[in-house]
Amino acid sequence: MLNVGALQEGFVFDHIQAGMGMEIYNNLNLDKLDCCVAIIKNARSNKMGKKDIIKVECPIDMLDLDILGFIDHNITVNIIKGAEIVEKKRLQLPKEIKNIVRCKNPRCITSIEQELDQVFILTNPEKEIYRCKYCEEKFSRKVK
Repeated sequence: MLNVGALQEGFVFDHIQAGMGMEIYNNLNLDKLDCCVAIIKNARSNKMGKKDIIKVECPIDMLDLDILGFIDHNITVNIIKGAEIVEKKRLQLPKEIKNIVRCKNPRCITSIEQELDQVFILTNPEKEIYRCKYCEEKFSRKVK
């Protein structure tokens, strides 16, 4: 049995689709933080069969949870303070995402002006469709 110690302050990301833990680790830039991170891959789950879990010990204001909502809004976020779960958050699709995906339109201003942020706005929550802020190129999330 694998045992990962309790957190004093931080997050536990639970119900991550199996195999997505490293993508979340990279998109949240956890490698750039000076904190303790535990990634558990392919943990047994009654609900999902297999799942990934990420534990991050850092102050709770250090992470952008919108990125997590975009990657998979079914992830459960447990907020830990004093080694206790103080809040469980259900994620939602963010209304706007910045620098997570790139516009594929070669005529978009972001293709020419490389320093511009890649900004996408949620235009259809039911179908999980985002559009580029500058050229309105459509980006559909691929639900795995």
